[in-house]
Amino acid sequence: MPASTDSASVVLTARALLLDMDGTLVNSDAVVERCWRAWALSHGLDPQKALTVVHGRQGYATMALLLPGRPMELNHTENAEMLARETADTDGVVPVAGAPEFMAAISRLPHALVTSADAALAGVRMTAAALPMPDVRITAESVGASKPDPEGFLKGAAELGVDPADCVVFEDSGAGIAAGLAAGMRVVGTGPRAAAHGPTVHVDDLTSVRVEALADGSIRLTLTPAR
Repeated sequence: MPASTDSASVVLTARALLLDMDGTLVNSDAVVERCWRAWALSHGLDPQKALTVVHGRQGYATMALLLPGRPMELNHTENAEMLARETADTDGVVPVAGAPEFMAAISRLPHALVTSADAALAGVRMTAAALPMPDVRITAESVGASKPDPEGFLKGAAELGVDPADCVVFEDSGAGIAAGLAAGMRVVGTGPRAAAHGPTVHVDDLTSVRVEALADGSIRLTLTPAR
């Protein structure tokens, strides 16, 4: 469905919302940076370089980018170890600004979580941030390909029974924004990482989003773009 604008806001209408977790609903940057800095240093890599590609992807995909040519089975093994470390560490995990109110506003509307985390990590982080877990969720176990592949978002739309063109994605990372756009969806980019990756609309955080349920069953999003 189309977007409309005025001088201060952008309005999108949709039939369903597909939500990334880390950086979009949950601020887990402290944990991500601790774990990936340690991993990068253990492999003789620049931690800052690792942190430029880690967001939005499954761990094995990040490792494949940073250590090209390494056997993929080793990436999957180390990714399992990374997931265990991240799941055990919730220090500093908090909701993104506006996330509790946003989740309350969409609680009765069609929505799904689409995250590169596995089910255990997603559960731990949503709990640590005191956010409700959506009934429909696409986690790492649900897909064969990591973002920026659109598989996760397409599966989320299918689970909700909604055409991809009628979905709006909320994402913070370059990989996630690319995945949403590749799925034929509009993308609300949230937070500072999103600005450089061409989302449909860019907002500072979820305090810039107002949600309304319309009489025809659709969802109206009124967004205040980042400046």
